[in-house]
Amino acid sequence: MRFVKFFLLFVALAFVAPMAAAAGWWATVDRPGSWRSANWSATGLLPAPAENTDAAIYVLSARTGGFKGAFSVHSWIVVKDSGASHYERYEKVGWGSPIRQDAYAADAAWYSNRPWIVAKLNGQSAEAALSQVRKAIATYPFNHRGDYRIWPGPNSNSFIAHVLREAPALDAVLPPNAVGRDYLASGDWFSVDPDGRDLHVSLAGLIGLSAGLRSGLEFHLLGQTAGFDIRRPALKIPAVGRVGVDL
Repeated sequence: MRFVKFFLLFVALAFVAPMAAAAGWWATVDRPGSWRSANWSATGLLPAPAENTDAAIYVLSARTGGFKGAFSVHSWIVVKDSGASHYERYEKVGWGSPIRQDAYAADAAWYSNRPWIVAKLNGQSAEAALSQVRKAIATYPFNHRGDYRIWPGPNSNSFIAHVLREAPALDAVLPPNAVGRDYLASGDWFSVDPDGRDLHVSLAGLIGLSAGLRSGLEFHLLGQTAGFDIRRPALKIPAVGRVGVDL
């Protein structure tokens, strides 16, 4: 009985309270009423490809649309080969071809919400990691029509989380409010990253945990994440995001 009380208190403080606060804040934010009225144009966040001939990899996230934007972000990955004159953008969506390429500008706003950079590599490091990234994109198992599920996954964040796990050179994890990030692409309940730095336990993205040098310690519940990062000190707060040292 004492454990049950402790668990309920933990859930209330670590998950319910920040999600309620995020919902209250989001209700005050001016946002478009539909995707038709939203801004999907480039934001200028990324440098123009012509300004830097080096290879580059960027992972970006932005708050999603509607009321679900209070609790979750949408994530995508952008790559550029050395000497290339343009970026390639890859993401998973719930309509049309599930894995879409270049549907929007590389750094476009998502439902009028400005993105931020979650992870990046440039130069020789990016060039060395590009083959891992491209292989992870090409071999993602949930890449057919009908494979998208907004909650608990597999969704846009499940796809990018898979790429990050399969390309450990990026050395990053998605924000804690990237709902679907802990839905394992392997379909199993247990997974270890290829470089052995992180382990993941997940019951279909509904409940689980991640631990290791990259993730720190995370507790997952119904698509949200609470925890902390030791290597780059930060709190991981459900619905709110990562609060601490930038990645």
